[in-house]
Amino acid sequence: PVSFRVSRYSSLWQKSPTRICRGVLSLSLANSAVHTTYCCNKTIRINNMLIRVRSNVGVWRVDGLEGTSTIADVKAGIAKTRPHVHYEKPFCTDPACSNPLEETATLSSLNLGHGSMIHCRVDPSTCADVTVTDQPTDAATDDKKPAAATANMKRIIDKDGNIKMVHCEDPDGPSAEKGFRKGMQSLRSMKMHWTLQEFVDMDSQFEFKIKRQEESWVGKEGVSLDTPSANDFQSYLRRFNFQRQRFGYLYGKFVDEEEEGGGEKEKKSLFGSEKEEKVKKNSKVVVEAIYEPPQEADPKAAEGFVMLEDPFEDQVENLASLLGLKRVGWIFGHPPREEGFQLSAAEVIMAAELQLEAADGVEQTPFVTVKVTVGDDGNVSFEAFQVSRQCMEMVAEQALEVGPNPGFCYVNETFTAIQEGKASKTVENNFFLTVVPIVQHVSDVFVTQFPKANRDHDDRTQSHDEMKRQLSKSGSSGWTFIDLLSDFSLLLYLCQFLDVNTDIPKICDSVVNRDVPLDDGYKIIIASLAGMDGAY
Repeated sequence: PVSFRVSRYSSLWQKSPTRICRGVLSLSLANSAVHTTYCCNKTIRINNMLIRVRSNVGVWRVDGLEGTSTIADVKAGIAKTRPHVHYEKPFCTDPACSNPLEETATLSSLNLGHGSMIHCRVDPSTCADVTVTDQPTDAATDDKKPAAATANMKRIIDKDGNIKMVHCEDPDGPSAEKGFRKGMQSLRSMKMHWTLQEFVDMDSQFEFKIKRQEESWVGKEGVSLDTPSANDFQSYLRRFNFQRQRFGYLYGKFVDEEEEGGGEKEKKSLFGSEKEEKVKKNSKVVVEAIYEPPQEADPKAAEGFVMLEDPFEDQVENLASLLGLKRVGWIFGHPPREEGFQLSAAEVIMAAELQLEAADGVEQTPFVTVKVTVGDDGNVSFEAFQVSRQCMEMVAEQALEVGPNPGFCYVNETFTAIQEGKASKTVENNFFLTVVPIVQHVSDVFVTQFPKANRDHDDRTQSHDEMKRQLSKSGSSGWTFIDLLSDFSLLLYLCQFLDVNTDIPKICDSVVNRDVPLDDGYKIIIASLAGMDGAY
């Protein structure tokens, strides 16, 4: 199989009959298996993984791995073709090689999937490729004579004056010296004859003239957060003094805004009066609930956390749909930062990926990014942003990368970013951000009282006792049973015990439409699960 990285939203997306997954595209060849890691954001277990190792002399690919394979197995895979490699810095998760990986750690424990990239630094003089290539033989050839093993090698003079054989790029493949751009084949390897216009057109596909997007795609009313949900999220972050980064998905609705003085207008012209329909503006974002998927806080990770596999991902989306909600954004918390530092490069790239997913491509979307942190005075602040269309385009083409300075996005060496008429290897993150107004409201439909899933070191955890504690308030202080049941986290908890195809849809129908009474049978079942005596 031939595998290479490409975003599902890249311009390569529809160019050939291939199977495309998030982050990895694999060409289906005869008698070969298709490698996939993420398809529609769902993890697929595979038995033949490919790990990419970026070194200071190029990218190496190690195939034939499994989730149970270790970092030592990756090193052994490299040694099959480059047995004399001397590692100046060990395998790491970051380009700066500051987070070394244990050789005994398995790929699955490190959350490395098919197509994942790790980094290292090596001594270039020890990286000769000694792969043996088959050569034709005849009766006159000595059977014991080894095949040629110098196809991808060249002679250099080392710093001590000795002549050494070192690895060089495949003459027919991508070459930093001969390539049209780094990581690409030479022009002649692509085709023999080029016109100036063809060259200019091709080169322009890899060039981005950086420009700021002045306005977001969210309506003038911005994003409205449900106050109890926002307070619950920031209260959990405050338990760790905002030193642990965490994220969640925002569920709610996109509400279309209409032009002021909406309605049909008459437009006069030389040919008489014509009716002009009201014009819809961008959507307002109304957030009703927050769901925090499984994750681990990791200060060494670029995002500050590591996303884990979510066994309830489908149930969350199904429940949201039954409640008339959809994923409208994401929220994350972070420690205090210096003034003007809004989002890190990893956060900008993640925001762009989520906007691409919400819009199903490089299209306009009101999907928002909300960040929460604490100031020097101890007050918590919420701010909302979107990334620009150009940022979405660059992330779709994988032109942006995380580098040593989190305040800047680094431009992949294959691409060129033009700022103020000059090529730049970095782009300040704030160039990609547009500010979204943010307000708060209290939901008319949902409550936020039940403990949240996937939290550690919390005072309360999801249980039947907590369900009893919440539902027992029915009949007091104006609460009704259906009011207290209208909790996104509680309904998601009930999905583990009730039929999601028959029971949950009927319960959700009563939650959304209070004119539809909840059947007494469901009240009895839920009260029984909670261990209540029937006083509901």
